[in-house]
Amino acid sequence: MIHYTEHLLSNGLRLLIHRTTDTPMAAVNLLYNVGSRDEEPDRTGFAHLFEHLMFGGSENISSYDRALEFAGGENNAFTGNDITNYYLSLPASNLETAFWLESDRMLNLAFSPKSLEVQRNVVIEEFKQRYLNQPYGDVWHLLREATYKVHPYQWPTIGKETGPIAEATIEEVKAFHNRFYTPVNAIMAVAGNVDPKTVVALAEKWFGPIPSGKPYSRNLPQEPAQTARRERTVERDVPANALFMAWHMAERKDQRYYTADLISDILAGGDSSRLTQKLVKEQPLFSDLSAFLTGDDDPGLFVISGRLNENITFEEAENAVTHEISQLIQTPPPEKELQKTKNKIESMLLFSQLKITTIALNLCIAKQLGDTSRINTELDNYLRVTPAMIRQEAALLFRPENTTVIYYKKNNTAPHA
Repeated sequence: MIHYTEHLLSNGLRLLIHRTTDTPMAAVNLLYNVGSRDEEPDRTGFAHLFEHLMFGGSENISSYDRALEFAGGENNAFTGNDITNYYLSLPASNLETAFWLESDRMLNLAFSPKSLEVQRNVVIEEFKQRYLNQPYGDVWHLLREATYKVHPYQWPTIGKETGPIAEATIEEVKAFHNRFYTPVNAIMAVAGNVDPKTVVALAEKWFGPIPSGKPYSRNLPQEPAQTARRERTVERDVPANALFMAWHMAERKDQRYYTADLISDILAGGDSSRLTQKLVKEQPLFSDLSAFLTGDDDPGLFVISGRLNENITFEEAENAVTHEISQLIQTPPPEKELQKTKNKIESMLLFSQLKITTIALNLCIAKQLGDTSRINTELDNYLRVTPAMIRQEAALLFRPENTTVIYYKKNNTAPHA
């Protein structure tokens, strides 16, 4: 059980506090309600670019990282489809430094042409290294483009291409900051060896004077139900053929999400999972197989991917995966198998409660989803799933017309290591 207190500043900033005396450290997590789904189709990649710009210095602090290191801290950040998240840890005795740093870049971020140019080049280079020059690196561009036709999940967080980032202007960057990086659009969590009253006082001191900003309300186009199978074949310079299969699934707050998550573990959650046992070990069709959810707030994707062994055709591989899925649809999993999968989830959730950085993040995510108490009810959502629910969800999820397949073909004209 994670105990916490909540405090709402007059400018709209939501503050969550978890106190523990098991550590001399404190973690601060600041979640902004903006992700790649909030970008314009011709200006993709901005949320991720801004994650980088937030480390380019503010008007009062030239180097965020250096100031935090002086206080004995470390930090990182990530951009998702739904949120942009910043987190740090430092000795609890230096907690005010974190409030100083985070409040200053929320209010006084430096918008210099030099910082924009540096971070723009960093992001473009990341795009090239991770998505253009990496084996299978463009698969998420291909999958999202194929599975989504109207919802902005149709592009990855890095963006569709580098053009919009290369063309970004100071005016566009400032407008993005003013729209999204405001107290009313943020959630802050502090976890560790802290006094809640002191945390509230620090929040009021450093964040209280910041103008609230305008509340942001999404009005995104909803993805229509997929009515026909989609498939695409691409040929790339990769070491092996690979199969990627995707299905539209329920949103993050739906009970069906948790059922689908258990299905992903039953199918490919470790060495004893069905796909690994049958198609990697017993009939070596694949060298590796995985099943996972994209975990999006809006309806996301259930994905199965694997690299084929030599001389195995795409038809053989896909038919084998489809056969194992059909077994799950025809016959509910034994209670013992389902319980083993639940036990794994329970262990993972309990382990996540040992790190204050994870606790702070999970508090923010729960609040973002509409109810902070979700941090203590996630396990219940898994435990209530029955074998019959697994069978029902599998039948609904893995419908032929809901299927998208990418055949990622090895280019045989080039040598491979």
